[in-house]
Amino acid sequence: MEAVSVSAFICVLYVVCSWGIVDGFIKYDTRSGIVEGKLNVHLVPHSHDDVGWLKTVDQYYVGSNNSIQGACVENVLDSVIMALLADPNRKFVFAEMAFFHRWWDEQNLETEEIVRKLVDAGQLEFMYALGFDSVHFARIDYQDRAKRKEDKSLEVVWRGSKTFGSTSQDNPLIYDYNVESRVSDFIDAAMVQANVTRTNHVMWTMGDDFQYQYAESWFKQMDKLLHYVNKDGRVNALYSTPSIYTEAKNAANASWPLKTDDYFPYADRANAYWTGYFTSRPGLKGYIRMLSGYYLAARQLEFLVGRRSTGPHTFSLGDALGIAQHHDAVTGTAKQHTTNDYAKRLAIGASEAEAVVSSALSCLVSSGPRNLCAKPMLTLNQARGRVQAFFLVGCQIINYAILRNCQLLNISFCPPTEEDIPEGKSLVVVAYNPLGWNRTQTIRIPVKDANLIVQDSTGNTIEAQYMELDNVTRNLRNFYTKAYLGNSPQEVPKYWLFFQASVPPLGWSTYFISKMAGQGTGKRRIGYVPVMDLPQNETVEIGPGSLKMSFSSTSGQLQRIFNSKTGVDVPVQQSYLWYGSSGGDADPQRSGAYIFRPNGAPPAVVSRSVPLKVIRGPLVDEVHQQFSSWIYQVVRLYKDKDHAEFEFTIGPIPTYDGVGKEVITRITANMATEKVFYTDSNGRDFLKRVRDYRADWPLSVTQPVAGNYYPLNLGLFTMDKKAEMSVLVDRAIGGASIEDGELELMLHRRIIYDDSRGVGEALAETVCVNSTCEGLTVRGNYYLSINQLGAGSRWRRITGQEIYSPFLLAFTHEKLEDWKSSHLMKATTMDPNYSLPLNVALITLQELEDGSVLLRLAHLYEAGEDSDYSTLAKVELKKIFSGKMIKAVTETSLSANQDKSEMKRMAWKVEGDSGGEPAPVKGGPLDNSTLIVELGPMEIRTLLLSF
Repeated sequence: MEAVSVSAFICVLYVVCSWGIVDGFIKYDTRSGIVEGKLNVHLVPHSHDDVGWLKTVDQYYVGSNNSIQGACVENVLDSVIMALLADPNRKFVFAEMAFFHRWWDEQNLETEEIVRKLVDAGQLEFMYALGFDSVHFARIDYQDRAKRKEDKSLEVVWRGSKTFGSTSQDNPLIYDYNVESRVSDFIDAAMVQANVTRTNHVMWTMGDDFQYQYAESWFKQMDKLLHYVNKDGRVNALYSTPSIYTEAKNAANASWPLKTDDYFPYADRANAYWTGYFTSRPGLKGYIRMLSGYYLAARQLEFLVGRRSTGPHTFSLGDALGIAQHHDAVTGTAKQHTTNDYAKRLAIGASEAEAVVSSALSCLVSSGPRNLCAKPMLTLNQARGRVQAFFLVGCQIINYAILRNCQLLNISFCPPTEEDIPEGKSLVVVAYNPLGWNRTQTIRIPVKDANLIVQDSTGNTIEAQYMELDNVTRNLRNFYTKAYLGNSPQEVPKYWLFFQASVPPLGWSTYFISKMAGQGTGKRRIGYVPVMDLPQNETVEIGPGSLKMSFSSTSGQLQRIFNSKTGVDVPVQQSYLWYGSSGGDADPQRSGAYIFRPNGAPPAVVSRSVPLKVIRGPLVDEVHQQFSSWIYQVVRLYKDKDHAEFEFTIGPIPTYDGVGKEVITRITANMATEKVFYTDSNGRDFLKRVRDYRADWPLSVTQPVAGNYYPLNLGLFTMDKKAEMSVLVDRAIGGASIEDGELELMLHRRIIYDDSRGVGEALAETVCVNSTCEGLTVRGNYYLSINQLGAGSRWRRITGQEIYSPFLLAFTHEKLEDWKSSHLMKATTMDPNYSLPLNVALITLQELEDGSVLLRLAHLYEAGEDSDYSTLAKVELKKIFSGKMIKAVTETSLSANQDKSEMKRMAWKVEGDSGGEPAPVKGGPLDNSTLIVELGPMEIRTLLLSF
């Protein structure tokens, strides 16, 4: 995807050219540096190399499939290194480490040493690490850009947390005989840019998508440019990098405007808001989010048992997730075949990580020899549905049952829970908790038999609840297991089995599911109450705990939410609608993978009257609603939770009428919210949004819907003077508040046109089984809570962590007494009397290649967000790593590649900054004797530990 720097918006057009070669040799002088008193034009050579977009990652690297796009990143790196060696004044910037990592692994020691010297000399510079002093980017709103050019605020000091261009073109060949006119063009362009920026430094980015495959020709032409511009003398041109440019700007000691919000939403012109990609390809987005949480837990387990020198490892899943964060991957803006490749990489990585999880959990819960876990696994053997592992301890081979995972539980596919429980054995369920505090959660698994009992780790029979599998789930399971696995099991489980599990921090609990002898007396409940049996003038109230929801028995729609514990009582409606996608009739701009542009008609309500089915139980109540043939919803209220879980199944979205559809759910409460709502920023801060308003410029509203959409990773909320209404999501999507008291989420999109932003395909995903193809169906969840004013943050922060890091479930079959005699039923890897503070999350626990351990701890709250939890938190490392001797602890940068003590940040002057703001609360230095880590609001601390 094309990318140029904001500060280069005006000028790149003039300087990215193709200079001709003439006879004779001229030695061009490229030695120029910064010259005081002159306008300095920093030329920054770079190549923007998409990690997948029109082609796959591999195709881009090796240069295959050039019928789509002529691009070969391997050539870029090879030729750039040679071109840099030819002149020590030349410089180059490279950003895409997925490509560089692969290229580096292919180089010999001599080339590696050459590259190190180029980096040390400042000729080769890598971008997009962490802890940087400046950020340079192109995509800001066209109205914002125009305003910033007027008041010279294209460059600002960006204080992101309250708690702490023009496209390029190739000009005709330019020969030495017209250098004079070309130099004049250069100087004119430089002066234009100087007039819209501050100080006597401007930066021009010299490059574009997959340029520098023939780097010497680029550099020869820039050599010529530098030589003749500096010979003219009116301005000074130099080879530069973003770091050199940033240092020059900082040294100028100028004052800069301050920006504290972000740059969303972004439009490149009227009617062209880049807010569609917030939701595009929701299936891929959900898969990435699910595997991100799984990866976090897998790395923990890998550390807890000791990483093996030979596989399996979590590396490939980490690499696949890293690639999936590319700006054309998780965004859903790549071609379909490239998206398939992303998903394939993720699946391969997940498969290897699952082997890590299975073997690690098997070792961890075993009460056998502890050194077993560190020994290489010799082989895996599967017979009669049981997976076994063989480990070598001394000269003895020990046999342990491997615990199996289920990645398709949301569509009721889980072979170990569906298999008949062998006579005399139990289904063993191990629930691992990757969070740093105790938690209780309802587990739901598919089973064939309702004549079962559930026992906890102490042998007590606990309450269980059954619900029949609905037909939508059956059909979804049948089609998608065939699509993903190549076949579908002939027998479908009949029930969902629910039971509550309580699991300690960084620990596990074991549960046993057994066949009930005879009729038995197990604690179980099964059944449902259909609404058609109720009088038509009644409402239907559900909720086994303090939280209740009422539905109309006539329309089937939600009417009210009431919580007897908190006193919240709010009228609420929830519905599904769809925006018709613009086909570009009156204006050529169409809705597409990037752009969200409704066709101007009001959103169509899917259904005003919804068939309703209510299922009640001691642990959970469910309401099933069939909004249409392609939208099905289940609302769940759990006994001990203060929120409602909405499970949606959307698709295939019909397009037979020639209209693309962008499907939303809208939640409306009787609240006076005065245009204000809040959305998360990368799951951390919540930023205030005001409908039809921008803090930095007077907004001209051209798209009242698309122009008010924002990206959601954690969720959004709104409030009035009495209550807060919050919604959390299970994947990245777009959200908005188009009317007061409303929150809406875009959950799925199917569009029949391309939006002319380069991908060249309509966003119309299909899934095929043999020769049968249909539009993509997406199943996901969002979570709704209404709290008293000021109380919503605790629910958002704790529940957000639970959504991202659910229990990791693993299964096997074994005799109950045999398992108990050889395994630890319930344990924590931390001090059994300790858990993390409720305002601190453990976001990384990973053993590195050198044997050190990477630990990241994050404070979950903003300053002033909560009266109790927006305070200094303390974490005791000795209690997290109970039983291990910590030899050394080093605090590092967030990226863990630099000691924090060595970090030096630039200081910037801010216009109108009186310095009167209170100092942020931050944790003090780590005490090496007590090993207590302090964290202030929103603070993340990164530590390297040696044991």
